Amino acid sequence: MEEPNIEIRPMVIEDYDEIFAMWQITSKRALSDADRRENIAFYLDRNPGMSQVAVVGGRIVGTVLCGHDGRRGFIHHMAVHPDYRRHKAAKRMAEKALAALASAGIAKTHIFCYTNNSLGQSFWTAMGFERRDDVYVFSCFNGQ
Repeated sequence: MEEPNIEIRPMVIEDYDEIFAMWQITSKRALSDADRRENIAFYLDRNPGMSQVAVVGGRIVGTVLCGHDGRRGFIHHMAVHPDYRRHKAAKRMAEKALAALASAGIAKTHIFCYTNNSLGQSFWTAMGFERRDDVYVFSCFNGQ
């Protein structure tokens, strides 16, 4: 198979329908009401240029949401369509996202990865992230 020409570019809200459809294949269990169009639009506006998409022939084949709270970076929804894995799209998107955080002065970044997502755990370990066993994630809904 010929190596696909993968372009990495910043995510824009006009990508939403296509990325949400791809997430139905790659990340369905991780989706919630927080991933509605208006919430993603707010996130992109709050963190301009940090989230990335991978594009082949005009079709989005990968995503990473990236942002920060002013002191820590966060990466969400790293996903690559199964047909385009093993072509370094995820690595290139992650590198661009991390570079955007670094240029904003953010020195430390967190990623949430499901405990049974061995592919994701291997990827993030290879990217230099270290798994922590000293913290738990607690979540609540703020009345919305």
